Amino acid sequence: MNEYLAIDIGASSGRHILGSVKDGRIELEEIYRFDNRQVHKNGHDCWDMEYLWSGILGGLKACKERNRIPKTISIDTWGVDFVLLDEKDRVIGDAVAYRDKRTEGADALVEEMIPSSELYAKTGIQKAIFNTIYQLTALKKEHPEQLEAAKSLLMLPDYLGFLLTGVKKQEYTIATTSGLVNAVQKTWDRELLVRLGLPDRIFGELSMPGTVVGELSEEIRKEIGFASTVILPATHDTGSAFLAVPARDDKAVYLSSGTWSLLGVENKEPITSEASRKHDFSNEGGAWYRYRYLKNIMGLWMIQSIRRELNGVAYVAGRTSRYANGKKYSFPDLIEAAKEASDFSSVVDVNKDVFLAPESMIDAIKGECERTGQPVPKTVGEIMQCVYLSLSKCYRDAILELSELTGKTYTSINIVGGGCQDMYLNMMTAKATGLPVFAGPIEGTAIGNLVIQFIAAGEFAGLQEAREAIKKSFDIREICAAES
Repeated sequence: MNEYLAIDIGASSGRHILGSVKDGRIELEEIYRFDNRQVHKNGHDCWDMEYLWSGILGGLKACKERNRIPKTISIDTWGVDFVLLDEKDRVIGDAVAYRDKRTEGADALVEEMIPSSELYAKTGIQKAIFNTIYQLTALKKEHPEQLEAAKSLLMLPDYLGFLLTGVKKQEYTIATTSGLVNAVQKTWDRELLVRLGLPDRIFGELSMPGTVVGELSEEIRKEIGFASTVILPATHDTGSAFLAVPARDDKAVYLSSGTWSLLGVENKEPITSEASRKHDFSNEGGAWYRYRYLKNIMGLWMIQSIRRELNGVAYVAGRTSRYANGKKYSFPDLIEAAKEASDFSSVVDVNKDVFLAPESMIDAIKGECERTGQPVPKTVGEIMQCVYLSLSKCYRDAILELSELTGKTYTSINIVGGGCQDMYLNMMTAKATGLPVFAGPIEGTAIGNLVIQFIAAGEFAGLQEAREAIKKSFDIREICAAES
């Protein structure tokens, strides 16, 4: 029985998950888990790439130790972040993280060159200050010499694949998160690059999920002790997660729930109307050119940040929390606290930039409540209840907007990813939307990553067959609006 390896990396951790297909069912086993972290260097919050790379190698070595050698390997990560390489394939500068504040004001610089309405009509990508287009504009202003020296741009999973194989590929689904890919032409918009003054040479041919990157390099084979082939999944984690949604029909809304909440549907064609732009929906590229028409919502980042603050753990080295009181909170502890404060009714707009990377998430929530004239949460339970109410309200509003933009009525919500384990949020979502919620599978991104490998290897004939197997293989919990 062949095994395949998904290396699924999120903002706070990564995991190596082996997958196989037996009697039409998908089986998973987590082989290794490692932390991902940021460091503050040269004035910016950056990804600790050496630390991240050591985690990837550690998981591959764990496969060898267990004599579990994968036939193929695929890597997915979050979107928008990148590295630049020089003519000798050395990294230029730092891998600055998308929540870093260097992009402040970069949107205004882009707007001077390309009006937002025109940019959206071309790319169909929701404006977010951390999009690659704004990161590159900020870099051009701060360090133009870095762009001048660059010969290649690789999004982070493309770069990690390059480190494994020595082969550079630019994968389509994650490239679309840059805000520089033409939604209709499905490739880099060369006119935009010229108008922005970005070097054309660093933007190469885009490759689709399922493309072979290459064999593990000789150096890597010697270090980890085995040979394997690296192929491209949908390297953007949301692109992989959407592939794992076992929807009953085409009237289901998809919600990939993790650090971010990505809520939307799959379309055959992009929707780049002005109404779509004003509602902040994105047309992200998917496998087989299935557009992920979705809205990026702040998501569990708010809850993760609150927990870190309460536990005294800094998100970025060198920062401290004044809310730590010696007690260590688990996520179930926070859920119970929210339930105890279920009468608290203040809500905030979770998509406001104030929640993107605040020094204190707790202070940011309190400040927004005060600014909008609502009761300010005083206890941990009231803070958590405010977040849960706000997220579920945002989901409801996004589904109403989605129906307006597509002209379709949606009758259910499929939630995949780690956030689907939060049954309190699932119940709040069912109550707010009036729709049944189907929660699972939990490892949505890793499963979607593996789906591409399974199809490439002939384990499944296509996506529909793989999704049928997902339904049979994993526990999907139904939460009815009437029960919440």
